[in-house]
Amino acid sequence: MQKIHFSIHINAPREKVWNIILGEATYPEWASTFSPGSYFKGSWEEGSKILFLGPNPNGTGEAGMVSRIKENRLHEFVSIEHLGTISDGVEDTTSEDAKKWAQSYENYTFTDKDGGTEVSVDMSTLDEYTSMFEEMWPKALQALKELAEKN
Repeated sequence: MQKIHFSIHINAPREKVWNIILGEATYPEWASTFSPGSYFKGSWEEGSKILFLGPNPNGTGEAGMVSRIKENRLHEFVSIEHLGTISDGVEDTTSEDAKKWAQSYENYTFTDKDGGTEVSVDMSTLDEYTSMFEEMWPKALQALKELAEKN
């Protein structure tokens, strides 16, 4: 498993950036960089199960990740623990492929900086997905920046 890190400075307050990242209406706007049609089902409350979903690339049902909110400190930090995968709308936390994702994390840190917000993303990912995420995350963070800096 690889650990990767990304960050961006956004000229907006932490609360606004936080609400855009976690907002039901705005999450799909910036997360579409990873997969058009991305959305989540569930709660961002600490300890809650949350599903990250989108259309299956093969056109059959939904695909995505089964996760849990490991930690949530309002406007400061949120940690997502990935537990498994979803394929064709079916959750899988027991197959060998799904178990590869167990204990992987996606962490967001929000820091006041230079009159705005520094958003840092730290993620553990399978080796074969590292280059994909290294290409996608900067685009996703740029989309987030554009959303947050709108009036």
